Amino acid sequence: MPLRSSEPLAVAVDLGTTTLAASLVILATGERLAAAGCLNPQREFGADVVSRLDAACRSDEAAHRMADLVRRELARLTDELLSNAAASPDSLRTIAVAGNPAMEHLLLGLPVRSLAFPPYRPLFTAGRRGPAADFGWDSSADVYLFPLPGGFVGGDTVAFLLGVHDPASLSAARLYLDLGTNGEIALAAGGRLLATSAAAGPAFEGGNLACGMAALPGAISRVTLGGERLAITTVGGRPATGICGSGVLDTISLLREQGVIDATGRLLPAAEIASSLGNRVTEVGGAPAFILHRDATRTVWLSQEDIRQVQLAKGAIRAGMEVLFERAGIRGDEVAEVLLTGSFGAVLDPRSLKNVGIFTEKMVQTSGFIREGALCGIERALRSPEGLTAADRLADGIRVIPLSGTPAFEKHFLEHINFPQTD
Repeated sequence: MPLRSSEPLAVAVDLGTTTLAASLVILATGERLAAAGCLNPQREFGADVVSRLDAACRSDEAAHRMADLVRRELARLTDELLSNAAASPDSLRTIAVAGNPAMEHLLLGLPVRSLAFPPYRPLFTAGRRGPAADFGWDSSADVYLFPLPGGFVGGDTVAFLLGVHDPASLSAARLYLDLGTNGEIALAAGGRLLATSAAAGPAFEGGNLACGMAALPGAISRVTLGGERLAITTVGGRPATGICGSGVLDTISLLREQGVIDATGRLLPAAEIASSLGNRVTEVGGAPAFILHRDATRTVWLSQEDIRQVQLAKGAIRAGMEVLFERAGIRGDEVAEVLLTGSFGAVLDPRSLKNVGIFTEKMVQTSGFIREGALCGIERALRSPEGLTAADRLADGIRVIPLSGTPAFEKHFLEHINFPQTD
């Protein structure tokens, strides 16, 4: 049954580099009426932030094209949400958007040179408000863009923290991780909130991999071993068409445990593998690969280059974590709780994160996964009349620690580029 057109509604948008996620909520109660998602259409200009910033700096036409692409897609998602909820467009009051600084700048059509070159500063830090008409949207709603604390720490981090961080809990250190293309890390310790961003690339979200894909139906999201039999789980139970981030991390974790990948990341030749898993190691396009699934229509594999991409991503994330620990004057094992979010496609097994070298054993024991962390934080802000103001206050209290070119980051990155030894 259609809602009354007078029932005030809002749309929440997590504007990710790889994927867009949106929901429609009732402002008075926060009840979610519908949800939708899609790939970020800007991917035609590159899978990562750096590629898109480079394209926008080189060509005004490319910058305008990226703004137009994402604005059109957000308009389409909004229409889809309203249609699915049988709600009137006239009931939409607010559209709240959170993304990393590059994504918010490109959405607004702002110059991005300040983000593309040192000292990597956004053109605005406080939350921004404006009419939907400014984005070419046929709506009377107001648009709110989440604040950008600085560097590549963006509104999506603010939204995630708004949903999970309790400023009153100052006695114990807490670590917050958003493992996406722009890996953002925050640490609450000693009464301070520190944050940084590590350029992880799109591997954790299935991007830039031989058979990688977003967490859409058909993506391999879990990989397990029963005896010597490999078992895969796909999103939606559909036939396997590719592999998303959670499946990639599960696979590498399992292959490390089974000695199919060594600590340097080398995929061993079949002749050096004692188990039947060696039968799945072959060459694809002249390079080593591990076959995850094969049927009459499709083969899904993990390549040696895929493994290298994950090594680079996890090395950057772990190095960023270590820099924050040093700045806070604590050891990683002093962290009382770790909260993780990201577009993996499944609740990720924290042991996989230990086996690839992102988590320590203590972090495995104290970790929790927050599904749709940024989106839920936006929804929380929309529920309260003061919620968006609270987002600005939270952002003001974040101290951003830059990583680019710092000796400490480079040292830790080299220390953690290899996989840890398995137990």
